[in-house]
Amino acid sequence: MEWLKAVQRLREQRVPGVLVTLSSVRGHSPREAGAKMVVSADRTWATVGGGNLEAVAIERARAMLAEDRAVPESLKVSLSDKAPYQHGVQCCGGEVELFLEPLPVVPSVAVFGMGHVGVELARILARHDLELHLVDSRAAQLSPAHLQGLDDAVAGIHVHQVPVLPELVIGELPEGTHVLIMTHDHAEDAALCDAALRAGHLGSIGLIGSSAKWSRFRAKLADEGHTPEAIARITTPIGLPDLGGKEPATIAVSVAARLLQIFAGSPASIEQQPR
Repeated sequence: MEWLKAVQRLREQRVPGVLVTLSSVRGHSPREAGAKMVVSADRTWATVGGGNLEAVAIERARAMLAEDRAVPESLKVSLSDKAPYQHGVQCCGGEVELFLEPLPVVPSVAVFGMGHVGVELARILARHDLELHLVDSRAAQLSPAHLQGLDDAVAGIHVHQVPVLPELVIGELPEGTHVLIMTHDHAEDAALCDAALRAGHLGSIGLIGSSAKWSRFRAKLADEGHTPEAIARITTPIGLPDLGGKEPATIAVSVAARLLQIFAGSPASIEQQPR
């Protein structure tokens, strides 16, 4: 179904849209009840009948997007040649009702490193309605056996196994993705920090590690041309500052809780939060 694929594509790309359903038909109509289409700010997918009917639906859907409406609406359209519309007339003789449903833009999180903490964090985040990107340069860390705790995930799971240059995944992530860097290799972490700071489309950036590790990274990032203001975009340590403990599950709970705070502050997009 074209409309269903469009809904999934918009969700994965974190692009707002409206699902339009022909909810009821009285008399004649170019499409039967249940027909659907998807509308974004600059594209449409599928059809509810074309002509004036569809033009009215698209116009109202895009007005809802511009107004950032989150509540569905119903809209009645008369298909009579006596009903004047700016888009022309349709003389089928019936009357239809459209149901316009805004499609939510869900959070997106990328976890680089599926070690002990990464897997525990993925298990927690997978229970939430979001898009979850799991990245590792080691194939074994992304095997079905290693990720079996995600089998009943609510989240959309995207696995990226990148043996060389995992930082290239940064450029493929959706707008506003919150990035967490916790790989097995400090050199890999450093390359990811550099790539994340050079990307202009991410949300917040978190790095796991000690203060000594961060001191080295901060100097290296400065040597690579990043300003102090840019380097300050990276949050380390990650998680809730008042929740201690070094067990992987404890760290994961702390990091997930901090993310949920960010999501609650801005449901439609993940913005960089003050440190």
